[in-house]
Amino acid sequence: MSNLSQVVEFELCGFQVGPRLRGLLLPLFLVFYALALGGNTLIVTAIALSSALHTPMYFFLVNLSVLDVACASAVVPKLLAVLAGGPAGISYGGCMAQMFFLSWTVASEVLLFTAMALDRYMAICHPLRYGTLMRPAVCGALATGVWALGGLGSGINTGLMLRLAFCGPRPHRVQHFFCEIPPLLQLACSSTRLNDIMAVVADFFFAVLNFLLTVASYGCVIAAILRMRSAEGQRRAFSTCSSHLLVVSLYYSTVIYTYLSPGSRYAPGPGRVLAVLYSVVNPALNPLIYSLRNKDVKAALRRVCALLAQKL
Repeated sequence: MSNLSQVVEFELCGFQVGPRLRGLLLPLFLVFYALALGGNTLIVTAIALSSALHTPMYFFLVNLSVLDVACASAVVPKLLAVLAGGPAGISYGGCMAQMFFLSWTVASEVLLFTAMALDRYMAICHPLRYGTLMRPAVCGALATGVWALGGLGSGINTGLMLRLAFCGPRPHRVQHFFCEIPPLLQLACSSTRLNDIMAVVADFFFAVLNFLLTVASYGCVIAAILRMRSAEGQRRAFSTCSSHLLVVSLYYSTVIYTYLSPGSRYAPGPGRVLAVLYSVVNPALNPLIYSLRNKDVKAALRRVCALLAQKL
């Protein structure tokens, strides 16, 4: 068994397509990656340079932008290289590193969505105590917990993956365009029982529990908004929540299927499609959603663009 575990390289088989389709996918994914990098960088810059946006809501938005860039950067560069005709192989260490950083960003984003929902709950349901309840020290502690818990969960799953032996025909072909837990478990020839158990535990904590907490928070928020007597107040309250609700809905609808599927039940076809959405498309769309639906962010972005235009 020790000889079987001496894996040097995996082969990524996610997009085995003809030259014509590859020629369409390469610029498409390149555009999405450019949007993810450029859009999220602009949002971070705009918030950093605008003192009016130095509030808990935008502090968490900065963290989300950083996570989006990290998520896309863990996946897309290798995908672009393969689509451009480069080798589909990835070293064992590179595969484990890619899986670790992707799992870290996915888990951290789910936790961050809960923190953002908590912030909106405090702002709308307890407005008089909001400044005290969500003071900078509390926001910093929440953000630290998000990153730390996400890294801990990813580290445990990666450590359990490192103990597995991989066998079968060589090279070891991963039926995906990046290294992810479910397709890698399908290649293992040693027992994955502990991996499956820990994956279920992690899925319950990161996906199911945080989803329920987010839904509960927004249930209270919507009930509080509906009790408002002022139509203008209702409109403003909804406008501060609508962007986050849209982003959360897009993210959970793609992630839950993938990470609630043990290796034995993982379907490569749907898994690849959903992985494109949460690792490539969502990081590019999130800045557009927050900038198009938030006048404060749009105003800050205009100031940043004007400043850049003057320097150029």
